[in-house]
Amino acid sequence: MRSYLPSGLLLIDKPAGITSFGVVRRVRRALGVKKAGHLGTLDPFATGLLPLALGEATKLAQFLLAESKTYLATLKLGVETDTQDLTGRVVATSDNLPEAEDIRRVALTFVGDLEQVPPLYSAVHHEGERLYRLARRGVAVQPAPRRVTVHRLEVRGVALPLATLELTCAKGTYVRTLAHDLGRSLGCGAHLVALTRLAVGPFRLEEALTLEEAENLENREGLPRGFIPLARCLPGLPAVPVDREQARRLGQGRALPCPEHSLADGDKVRVLLGETLVAVAEVRPNGGGRRLAPVRVFACQETSGRQ
Repeated sequence: MRSYLPSGLLLIDKPAGITSFGVVRRVRRALGVKKAGHLGTLDPFATGLLPLALGEATKLAQFLLAESKTYLATLKLGVETDTQDLTGRVVATSDNLPEAEDIRRVALTFVGDLEQVPPLYSAVHHEGERLYRLARRGVAVQPAPRRVTVHRLEVRGVALPLATLELTCAKGTYVRTLAHDLGRSLGCGAHLVALTRLAVGPFRLEEALTLEEAENLENREGLPRGFIPLARCLPGLPAVPVDREQARRLGQGRALPCPEHSLADGDKVRVLLGETLVAVAEVRPNGGGRRLAPVRVFACQETSGRQ
């Protein structure tokens, strides 16, 4: 079976109890998609928005993975685990739980640029090996702290020992580590017991299909809810239209003169032939002028010379 869907993003509302790759595998099999991948892992217990890149959209991963993400997270205060979430072994407890106002006050100190030590049970590399593999063998390591950014953090509710937060953060932020660190700052410890991803960049959970709905898509006229065509996958980048000959040159890896005076050196743009994404290009200086240099090009029948 061959998928009727063109290249683009398929937004999935991931259920609990399945890995992100498990979602990719099931959708690939159900829709007959040859090339597919997810854009940002969700742990098996986590739920929410999991964008799947289909076909040529897999080439956009480097841009889409950098998008900020929004989560709804529930913490259990007074209990720490070795994995920093509900799947781990309890390593510390405390009956000294804070007041709701203290939680709100301390949570505000976690907005901005932070240093975060990756959890031992994570896919981060340490001397060429994944941390979780070292942790499972009982090998003691001290991961180097990394700089992460939390753009927004709001306490949505407190029903001790639980507290629910909504946050928007940059790429590379571990929400379970944020829960752990917040618990430490409150003096009681904490771990993550529930996590739902609400948004990835401009894409929202309410747009997504359930996994079952995605598996039961039928060949039809038009595109289903939750599908983002390739040309609309990077709405934050300016669009630059080109003609067929210019599109062919970009497809061959050749730069074009930059037609837009409003663009700055280093800006990235979507290059469109009509409604077809030809390339993501970057504005670069070129002698006394500027050029559009292709960063990623996409298979495009309109420029192949075939009728």
